[in-house]
Amino acid sequence: MRLIKQGAEAKIYVADFAELYFPFPGKVIVKHRIPKRYRIPEIDIKLRKERTVREAKILHKAKALGVNVPYVYEVDTKNMILVMEFIEGERLKELLERIPMEERLELCREIGRQVGKLHEGGIVHGDLTTSNMILREGRVYLIDFGLADFDDTLEAQGVDLHLLKRAMESTHYTWFEKGFEAVLEGYAEVRGEEKAGEVKRKIKEIELRGRYRERSWTTGREY
Repeated sequence: MRLIKQGAEAKIYVADFAELYFPFPGKVIVKHRIPKRYRIPEIDIKLRKERTVREAKILHKAKALGVNVPYVYEVDTKNMILVMEFIEGERLKELLERIPMEERLELCREIGRQVGKLHEGGIVHGDLTTSNMILREGRVYLIDFGLADFDDTLEAQGVDLHLLKRAMESTHYTWFEKGFEAVLEGYAEVRGEEKAGEVKRKIKEIELRGRYRERSWTTGREY
């Protein structure tokens, strides 16, 4: 196995199925939620188990909703490990910066469609960035559901898309406004204009709250 990413909660490995003696085709992703020494052991085990099972359930439901996500092959609640399909392709973070604008915007619409399907099914991703999206054989896949949750509230959906907008502004700052508008177009195709309009208004409300806090912090005044 080869370590490809280490986060605060988990280590991510890529492995060939033969290394693991699992009858899965080709490469797989192995996600191991690591113990935290600062936690009481009983609480640590409980939290890691709950999060491992929740992520597997979310991926399973997302797949059933028609969202392009990795298949879950194995859930090991003893060692807190998920074995998932390896999505071979190119990250949108890099791809979007080297293709024509028309193609960029169409991919952004597809991002919106995928997120729309998630939200319509009561799931929020929690970490929507173009680093967590891969294009494989013309299809946009969402990956890394470690922060995802079952939440169908307007607030959670607004926050999910607000975080995507902020991430696009940071990574694709020269064209993010057109790109995010295309995301919302694709989102509305799935959820309908009325529901999409509610989410857009919630995003604006969240942005205003953020500016309010920034202003309060910089001026030292309370409003």
